[in-house]
Amino acid sequence: MFAVDRLFRRRHLLGVVVAATALLLLAPSAAQAEPGVPLPPNGLITDTGEGRVAAADKDFAVKVRLAGLWEIPAGEMAQERSDNPKIKKIGKDIAAQHVVLDKMVRDAARKLSIDLPDKPNEDQQGWLAEMREAQGEEFDQIYIDRLRAAHGKIFPAIATIRTSTRNDTIRKLAQRANQFVMTHLTLLESSTLVDFEALPTAPPPATTPVSNSGGGSQALASSGSSTGGPAVSLPLVGGLLAVIVGLAFFVGRSVLNDPRRRRRRYRSRY
Repeated sequence: MFAVDRLFRRRHLLGVVVAATALLLLAPSAAQAEPGVPLPPNGLITDTGEGRVAAADKDFAVKVRLAGLWEIPAGEMAQERSDNPKIKKIGKDIAAQHVVLDKMVRDAARKLSIDLPDKPNEDQQGWLAEMREAQGEEFDQIYIDRLRAAHGKIFPAIATIRTSTRNDTIRKLAQRANQFVMTHLTLLESSTLVDFEALPTAPPPATTPVSNSGGGSQALASSGSSTGGPAVSLPLVGGLLAVIVGLAFFVGRSVLNDPRRRRRRYRSRY
């Protein structure tokens, strides 16, 4: 009796695994969870001050410094003037991270002899004045709108400097700043107060002549950007098939070694 129960449970387990695998293969988008996004290996970038410092590099350092000069007090106001715990937390996190980023840019500027401002510019002072006059939900909207717009402007500037600077210290600063700004964009958007329709639109892409060689279509096909369904991850499928084969082998071996089955086979010889 117990042997029959064990055999039933093993067969049931195999059936569940097969059914689950079929669902995963039919819905690959659900099966492939978003992987952890790795941080860039900042330690591989030198920070010796070597390389020519362009005017754009100096302007970038100034912009990073200005960002901290107004976003740190803005974050402090968020903790005082908002009634929303989520906004308070966002303000606290962004302000604390800008303290770290501000130290980075001051260290870089000292190494490269770049003059940095010691107070926000006129526009930033106006934004801070807006926030001082607001409270509660009105403050929340002003805070999110102003910071989201500012981060949206500096984000592409960071990418330009990261990919073009000749100076290794500015290069490392740009890489670190990119990580901070991406985090801040995500925090601000998590408030659900961002009006995406009000954000500036991207310029239209430059038109390029279409090649008759079919290279474009081949590149599209090779990148998996066809109009068909989502591509199935081959490593995932291979791993699932290996599990199924292993379980099938285990269950099959258990069935063949079952004492009742051996008795039936022995009796069938006579």
